Amino acid sequence: MRGPLFYSKILLFGEYGIIKDSKGLSIPYNFYNGGLKKDENPSDVAIKSNQNLKGFVAYLETLDADLVQFDLEQLKQDVNEGMYFDSSIPQGYGVGSSGALVAAIYDKYAHNKITVLENLTREKLLELKAIFSAMESFFHGKSSGLDPLNSYLSIPILINSKDNIEATGIPSQKNEGKNAVFLLDSGVIGETAPMISIFMENMKQEGFRNMLKDQFIKHTDACVDDFLKGDIKSLFKNTKRLSKVVLNNFKPMIPQQFHELWKKGLETNDYYLKLCGSGGGGYILGFTENIEKAKQALKEYKIEVVYSF
Repeated sequence: MRGPLFYSKILLFGEYGIIKDSKGLSIPYNFYNGGLKKDENPSDVAIKSNQNLKGFVAYLETLDADLVQFDLEQLKQDVNEGMYFDSSIPQGYGVGSSGALVAAIYDKYAHNKITVLENLTREKLLELKAIFSAMESFFHGKSSGLDPLNSYLSIPILINSKDNIEATGIPSQKNEGKNAVFLLDSGVIGETAPMISIFMENMKQEGFRNMLKDQFIKHTDACVDDFLKGDIKSLFKNTKRLSKVVLNNFKPMIPQQFHELWKKGLETNDYYLKLCGSGGGGYILGFTENIEKAKQALKEYKIEVVYSF
């Protein structure tokens, strides 16, 4: 048995800000994927995944039936028969490993599911987001529902605000383009829940709230607009501003050993770094106007180009 594949995602812009109504832009990242599977001779990883699924199934039984209903009998039977989530998506890396699992379970077991083939009105997108938010909260304590939404629909999603999201087109990739978005492997696994706790704690301070509104959200919104319009000059100007704000105000979310590297990018303009997901480890997202220069400057690190333009 092998179910359909669900892809990882990258939140290009909007991490943390979307909790407070900034814009956001999330794109599918097809390099990693996962699907539901059963094996005759399961590996240790498969057995562990199956155990985790049992906890998830028990949680799904508690969800509001007005929001979503599942074929729980079939789901329980499949899990008891050893079904697991076979995934190449690294966990704790900010590329949506739990989101892909949530999408796969919804796709296979939800009753009256909303599909990608129908006319995806704003109402339907918000309904899906609410369902996925409730489902994914099992893994993170609080979830926006965007990761599973992206994984399920496999199309770029523009977040205008909490109650206003839409499917969007993004400028087409140019393989020979010098400008690039890349992932930098921090080599450290990040945990989402503690990072969100730090953020919520910081939100109690007026200074932090003002910084978020006047700087972080302002620059994030500008980056999203620039990216969608293809205004590259303005995009890099605003990405640099955003990178600086993150370095100054989100230090706990940046692994200690990357503080200097982050600063170096701002000083040389070879690359600008930003958080990928909640931070704390996993991938760091990079933007550069010259990918060869950035690769040279970061030659000691593992880099994956995700988008050239």
